[in-house]
Amino acid sequence: MTIVEAAEVCQRLTMPVCIDLMRTSLRELEAGNYTQPLRSIALLPGGEKFGFMPACLGDCFGAKVLSAFPQNAGTKYPSHIGYVLLFEGEHGSFLGMADAAVITEIRTGAVSGVATDLLARPDAHRLAIIGAGAQGRSHLAAMTVVRDIHSVTVYDQNTQTARRYCQEMEEKFGIPVTAADSVREAVCDADIVCTVTPSREPYLESDWIAPGTHINAVGAFTPTTREVTSTLVAKARLYADQVEAMRKECGEYLVPLQEGLIGPDHIVGSLGDVLLGRVPGRSSGEEITLFDALGLAVEDVACVKYLCGGSRS
Repeated sequence: MTIVEAAEVCQRLTMPVCIDLMRTSLRELEAGNYTQPLRSIALLPGGEKFGFMPACLGDCFGAKVLSAFPQNAGTKYPSHIGYVLLFEGEHGSFLGMADAAVITEIRTGAVSGVATDLLARPDAHRLAIIGAGAQGRSHLAAMTVVRDIHSVTVYDQNTQTARRYCQEMEEKFGIPVTAADSVREAVCDADIVCTVTPSREPYLESDWIAPGTHINAVGAFTPTTREVTSTLVAKARLYADQVEAMRKECGEYLVPLQEGLIGPDHIVGSLGDVLLGRVPGRSSGEEITLFDALGLAVEDVACVKYLCGGSRS
């Protein structure tokens, strides 16, 4: 049995490696070679969540088991704590587990990296990140892998957090990183926008986004929470990590659908569909593309398979 703790996950699950893993996972899920039962999330007495998210990757299967405590933000504890478990498919024996918080952090940015590689303009160089936490760091790392990023603007409600982010990210990536005073200021000149906040109410307005922008909306993941306004969703070409999950759980899709601003066919398809050539990606330099991520168990299990050597082929 292998146990891979957080420090080793960070060392071995590099962003280029993880982007390749996510590209394969999304394609294989859409092709039907990977399967993913519905996740189960229990509400704890204090309003926190406890989740079980299973997936089968052919020769192995596993699940992410973790707690979600939003009140941990700003403390020494991460908001998500748990492990991703791995079993081999021939006899069902336990192979190992790896830290779920770090896997979630890295693979979420990596999936947005796949989306950006598929949907952003090739000449997209200016990046805006809304939210200067762990996902803000992961997403900047991912964007630098798939595009030549020349400048970054970040907005966070906590100005000290934003300043610290700017200093750390400039030192790490050698790219100018500037803190903005508002979301509008951060995104006004951006080619790529990543929203990675726990906001319950939408804040990214249609009028602020220039033609040709690509957006990764990552922070909201329930039917009633969202970061992107209905008018902007209606204006954009909408892509999912999994269409079935988007139709059930995605507030960015469900709210404008209920408002009558979009129809069921507004979802162009999943990233896997684009990778398989079933649906088109960006077709012009003027389109606004929007990738909305809910997070998939196949992504987590693919990471633990890589870390624990789950392949027996």
